[in-house]
Amino acid sequence: MTQPVGWRRAAFNQGWVYRTRIGVDEGGEWLSAWMAKRYRHSSQSVWLGRIERGELSRNDAPLAGDVELEVGDRISWRRPPWLEEDIPDRWETIHDDGDLLVINKPSGLPVIPGGGFLRHTLAALLEPTGARPVHRLGRYTSGLQVCARRPETRADLSRQFLPGGGCRKIYRAWAHRVEGLVPGRTMAVESDVVERRHPLTGWIWGPDPELPDGPIRRRLPASSRLRLLKRSSQGDLLEVMITTGRPHQIRIHLAQIGSPLLGDPLYRADRSVDPFTTPGDGGYLLHASFLEMSKGCFHCPERFPVLDS
Repeated sequence: MTQPVGWRRAAFNQGWVYRTRIGVDEGGEWLSAWMAKRYRHSSQSVWLGRIERGELSRNDAPLAGDVELEVGDRISWRRPPWLEEDIPDRWETIHDDGDLLVINKPSGLPVIPGGGFLRHTLAALLEPTGARPVHRLGRYTSGLQVCARRPETRADLSRQFLPGGGCRKIYRAWAHRVEGLVPGRTMAVESDVVERRHPLTGWIWGPDPELPDGPIRRRLPASSRLRLLKRSSQGDLLEVMITTGRPHQIRIHLAQIGSPLLGDPLYRADRSVDPFTTPGDGGYLLHASFLEMSKGCFHCPERFPVLDS
């Protein structure tokens, strides 16, 4: 089948080595069990098979069988090459002065490695240009993505993207109807983004549950401002301004108020998270449309599909 123009075919990468160290409270556990807890995408029996195939090492010595861990052990997993999904690999350049690069990232393109991607990422595609991402949009979030070539520029801009750093970010989003939001009025959402248990990833950022459903590992205060742009039979087109930039903040805040993004497979209106979905799964419409920082202001209109009125 012919690949659409602007898409990179699925391909095998060269594999990767993951390294970690056993902490002071983690000694005495079997390696297969420890890996299953740390990397919940695979069961203990799967990890045992990888150990027996020689994919794991302890203190640089290859292993042929399961071992009991000791505090301070250095564990390496030499993951064999795996197939990375096809991705969009072309974008519109909004600004490029030889150092600062601002692009309109297409939906579906991961910014950095993670979630099954290593080389099929924006970071890898940018390597020939010398530019690197300053921040990270979600894989299925389109719009303004800031990159820079000089390390000092990246460091300066990274500080601006931190909460209170002065960067002003505005998004467009299609969400389920937001009750109480009317044209001309702004709704503030001030609720924590919390790290909670998830069967696939171990921990995941999500809404603050109305009723406790497990431990909360971390809380991050977050602030969003919603403005209604259009209301249709399918949902609301919103302008969302954020100043805190927490992980998946807009998706989580909209689910927090019972109006998740249309098509979001992970975050639900009842503040629960789908146990069979991860943050990298798509289907939603979210676009970074405006950005103000020390290097200037940038605008990038969204190109969402037309929804019925």
